[in-house]
Amino acid sequence: MKNDSLIKINSYLSFKLGDDEFAAHVGKVLNILELVKITPVPKSPEYMKGVINLRGAVLPIIDTRMKFGMSPTQFTQNTCIVVMEILMEKDTIQLGALVDSVLSVVEIEDDQIQPPPSLGSKYKSEFILGVAKVEEKFIMILDMDKVFSSDELILVMDSTEDL
Repeated sequence: MKNDSLIKINSYLSFKLGDDEFAAHVGKVLNILELVKITPVPKSPEYMKGVINLRGAVLPIIDTRMKFGMSPTQFTQNTCIVVMEILMEKDTIQLGALVDSVLSVVEIEDDQIQPPPSLGSKYKSEFILGVAKVEEKFIMILDMDKVFSSDELILVMDSTEDL
């Protein structure tokens, strides 16, 4: 599917990190996996939990909570790996993002998305495309390409190359 047609889709996968609800555009989400054994990678960034084998390919696993400055993920029966496709310069890479739980797919129209809060947000506002109010709760819409900078992705990919 081309990026132009993805932009017109208003579906987002919502998930929990701590007490807060976030969402990523479904065009970035490839798969949702149950938690499997993650193999640690020596000398990798702290937020990189390790790698898993996904259909014969090495998939780096990122602790999304740590990436957002939260405490490390505590594994529960609800913890999932959301496999995403992230744009790195002109290439796309796949990585797994640990989330506390996947909630649902929600439809959010562009006019429901308000600009991210500029003051007092405990999360880096450059990661947040906006905030939407859905059924009396606020969901932070993430720009997954910005959550992981190119430099960080290069670090992650370099640490998995020798595997």
